[in-house]
Amino acid sequence: MRIVALLVAAGAACAQSSGPEQLFRDAVAAQQHGDDALAVRKYQELLKSYPDAVEVRANLGAALAKLGRYDEAIVQYRAALAKEDNAGLRLNLALAYYKKGAWREAVEQFNTLRGAQPGDPRVATLLADCYARLGQDRQAIAVLTPVEAAHPDDLAVAWLLGSALIRAGHPREGLERVDRVARQGNRPEAYLLAGQTALKMSEFERARDYADAALRLNPQLPGADTLRGSVLSYLGDTQGAIAVLRKAVAADPNDFDAQLALGAVMHTERDLEGARQHLQRALQLKPDSTLARYEWARLERTEGQVEAAVKDFEKVVHDDPNWAQPHVELAALYFRLNRQEDGERERATFDRLTAAQEKP
Repeated sequence: MRIVALLVAAGAACAQSSGPEQLFRDAVAAQQHGDDALAVRKYQELLKSYPDAVEVRANLGAALAKLGRYDEAIVQYRAALAKEDNAGLRLNLALAYYKKGAWREAVEQFNTLRGAQPGDPRVATLLADCYARLGQDRQAIAVLTPVEAAHPDDLAVAWLLGSALIRAGHPREGLERVDRVARQGNRPEAYLLAGQTALKMSEFERARDYADAALRLNPQLPGADTLRGSVLSYLGDTQGAIAVLRKAVAADPNDFDAQLALGAVMHTERDLEGARQHLQRALQLKPDSTLARYEWARLERTEGQVEAAVKDFEKVVHDDPNWAQPHVELAALYFRLNRQEDGERERATFDRLTAAQEKP
């Protein structure tokens, strides 16, 4: 075994090496049998006499990582790499950072590995996942695009790339890949993301079909009832939407999208007290949401709270000036309050934004 040679090189006599050699074998056996805590103790005992033994530090790092002690594992991997730089050790170091959630440090290590192994799909997908978790979807797309070309049937690559494309503002390209993952992999979470994307693209029947597929595979999938209820409201089935969204809210009172959608559809059905309850909860969950603020302002307008509605619509157009609909809502209230100049300004803004949207 390599450890024997290392111990001899460190100055252990052959007759004396049976102790540390046996200790190393015991540590490996404990590790192989899943007793990582015992393995850690034995490897640490070995390191007291042989601090330069790379293999001991590498194995100790692996045992520590298995126990979830990632900071300690990282120390061991770095010490081993300082003595001997190899891909296996660096991959373990990168994975320790990844499992710890230290995405930037993981990116640094995965990028080093990718430079040495540019065609390795596993390294590329892990690197792309780190970029995605950091909100750097364009970097994730850049990493995954050539990998997809080389591995067109890799569903992990398709899932990560499709998700990144959707977040980066390319919904149709992303949906194409997520749809393939959903159908070929029979994955409910892929159907859910596909449905959410189709809903944002106003493809309501398609979104409903995706929601139904997700629920067939996993009736308890978080977000699936919210998607289905939202789609039903757009398709005009308000009572069906209310029933499904109530189920979603009961399952998770902190589901912002369910609270918002339920409040909006209840407003449509003139259940103003119910609408107020759920829209208020949505604003508690996300006070900075312009969509929730917009629905709240619409409710205030319906209730006759004109001044309050004006203030909330003004906040919406301030926070999202390129959203056309709040401008026309605000213009109508200004005219109602005989604020002609303000009304004309908002109506002109609405006309300008609508024309810009129609031009493409």
